[in-house]
Amino acid sequence: MKQSFVYIMTNKYRTTFYIGVTSDLSKRIVEHHEGNGAKFTKKYNLKDLVYFEVFSDIKQAIAREKQLKNWHREWKINLIKEQNPTLRTLDCSTSP
Repeated sequence: MKQSFVYIMTNKYRTTFYIGVTSDLSKRIVEHHEGNGAKFTKKYNLKDLVYFEVFSDIKQAIAREKQLKNWHREWKINLIKEQNPTLRTLDCSTSP
């Protein structure tokens, strides 16, 4: 079964966040690094993966993405810090 991912990217100062969904997290992170990701991530230089969740169903991943996009900034930061307290850049091949 194909996995899907909801992920959060940020800049080196951790001031701006982007939430996305993909079925190939490694490929998508490379696209962001090359400037081929979302226009928003390119504009704000969001190249650091700080959070991701894994889903077995793309519909669940899309629903979660929509939910997180409606959250307040503080809620998003708290969510990230539950798994990644120092907001370090993650390697997408390992668990958060």
